[in-house]
Amino acid sequence: MGLITLLTDFGTADGYVGEMKGVIYAMYPQAQLVDIAHDVAPQDVDGARLAITRYWRRFPLGTVHMVVVDPGVGTSRAALAVESDGRFLVGPDNGVLSPALLRSDVRVVALAIPAQASATFHGRDVFAPAAARLAGGSPLEALGRTYDAPIVRRTPEAKRLVDGSMSGEVITVDRFGNLVTNLVAPRGGSVVLGDRVVPIVRSYGEGASGDVVAVIGSSGLLEIAVRDGSARVTLGVARGAPVVLRPAPPSA
Repeated sequence: MGLITLLTDFGTADGYVGEMKGVIYAMYPQAQLVDIAHDVAPQDVDGARLAITRYWRRFPLGTVHMVVVDPGVGTSRAALAVESDGRFLVGPDNGVLSPALLRSDVRVVALAIPAQASATFHGRDVFAPAAARLAGGSPLEALGRTYDAPIVRRTPEAKRLVDGSMSGEVITVDRFGNLVTNLVAPRGGSVVLGDRVVPIVRSYGEGASGDVVAVIGSSGLLEIAVRDGSARVTLGVARGAPVVLRPAPPSA
């Protein structure tokens, strides 16, 4: 259908995204390009992986998702094209494509790296041409050889403690400074972060300005937030910080 999404850590100030778009349009002028984001933190593979988890299956069948967060560009790491759940993804073999790789129907090929490709810009010289070909109807197997061992990254699983609480961690921090955890929480209860006990509420607005609250985010994961502020700044917490979910006591 010609729909290609773009996710990178390039920013938009230097023209790198424009170069990739130029390659795609030159090869397939009918392409429809959707900018997901270009402000992923530099080299933040896990941050990009978590972003992809949110959106890749929201798009129609046949969509091509191009992902370029690639600190290993120019090394021996493979360049991949993936077909999964009726969509395509192209990007580096560093785990960023894991949401699609974890499905049982996945097919993966390793893209050939052209001799003239820049060792610092595979987004332009490898991934953009592959995305254009897939959007134009080329079959996956026409782009490379079957690749059986892609790198897969997984979000750490929360662990149940002897008292029934769940031990987890902050897995990412969004642009609002909300601390997204790997905990799945029912309504009620509280979250322990360091020496602070944070109540679980239904929405950000249930706290007063400056209050620290925990909410179940749109992805189903528990988030710690500061009303009208940043939990990252207020609490001085970053990715990997331990958290404990204490469920609400049973009602009498």
